[in-house]
Amino acid sequence: MNKSQMTMDDWLKRIRLGEDSTLEFKRVIMRSPTKVDAPHSDSLADELAAMANANGGTLMLGVDDSKAVIGIAYDALDAVEKWLAELCQNKINPPLDIMTQHIELPDSAGQLRPVIIVQVLRSLMVHKSPNGYFKRVAHAKREMKPEVLARLFQQRSQSRLIRFEELAVPNTQLDDADALLMRNFLKANEGDPVLQMRRLHLSADDEGESRLSVAGVLLCTLKPTQWFYSAYIQAVAYSGLSNDPQDQVDAKDFEGPLDRQIWDAFDFVRLNMKVPARKVLGRIDYPQYSLRAVFEAVVNAVVHRDYSVSNGRIRLHLFADRLEIYSPGALPNSMTVETMQMMSMPRNEVLSSLFSRYYPVRDSGLGREYLMDRRGSGVDVIIAESEKLSGKKPVYENIADMELKLTIYAARLPDEEHDA
Repeated sequence: MNKSQMTMDDWLKRIRLGEDSTLEFKRVIMRSPTKVDAPHSDSLADELAAMANANGGTLMLGVDDSKAVIGIAYDALDAVEKWLAELCQNKINPPLDIMTQHIELPDSAGQLRPVIIVQVLRSLMVHKSPNGYFKRVAHAKREMKPEVLARLFQQRSQSRLIRFEELAVPNTQLDDADALLMRNFLKANEGDPVLQMRRLHLSADDEGESRLSVAGVLLCTLKPTQWFYSAYIQAVAYSGLSNDPQDQVDAKDFEGPLDRQIWDAFDFVRLNMKVPARKVLGRIDYPQYSLRAVFEAVVNAVVHRDYSVSNGRIRLHLFADRLEIYSPGALPNSMTVETMQMMSMPRNEVLSSLFSRYYPVRDSGLGREYLMDRRGSGVDVIIAESEKLSGKKPVYENIADMELKLTIYAARLPDEEHDA
């Protein structure tokens, strides 16, 4: 059963049965409404990493070892959430993704108390925490002996031999794929649907079980963020030139399957950019941006981002004079900003292949038949189309080998040219 679907009675039953290899209780003691005194952050980081290094599990904050529901003060919930996020980011290497849920459970007197449920999935990587490498065994964490650790590294390092997008996603089932989305790929005359999914790398074997692959989750589920919390586009439009909340005119998060994210983000720019017109010998539009360039930029950001980066999302910021798109991850392989126009080396080959064969473009004016162009001409189109319209060449920046930033400059509008 999905943890978010469990009822109060389900949780109380789990508590009565006690801790096991997938369940841990921790009482929370606050030093002040904003400061957690216990459990110690290093110790809790060890517990969470141990679950991720084993088969995943659930941590219940606000329940003590005696199975008593103690709860957490309502005004301390935000502080505990922030503390959890910081220790997962700063005390566990590589950083660990968790999913939290706030529920109310009755204490011994029947009064409802807030409890935080922390869900940890079995990780695709091996995580080190403050006191070493741990793995959950029965109801406790155990430091891994060198031979056990070596074997775990060997097992999970297969992600370096298999592309990340082809890996099985723990806790998924093939039924998690949406039937309508799967119609893009499954052909009635091409055999068993399960085998078709495997051939397209939309599913993968996980110790004898068929799971959705990373690509399968991103393309075939209605909400990929259920498994990859940062797999979405954050889009914000500003009336001014800086990232000032006072100038914000529109903001949306796009969390659907990747093709919908592309079209939603494209429409966001199209609807928020300025397109003044003049009527001299007929109507003439003066768009700020080439829609072909915007389309290519959004597609590239979605298809080439590093989905193994757990704490980043694509950010699209539309200002009065420019469009900025941030895509998580360093440039793949040996590529540099300088060589991007000279070579095409996709990070996500499965996504690139499927987008170039199964996703027709809805607008013929965008200059292509499918979402991806197999010739790898996207960067050329972005640069040529944008420079022709604005007179300024778009700028790519590799930010600390963690993020690729693209800046496309807006064309000067007729009124601005007149004022100049």
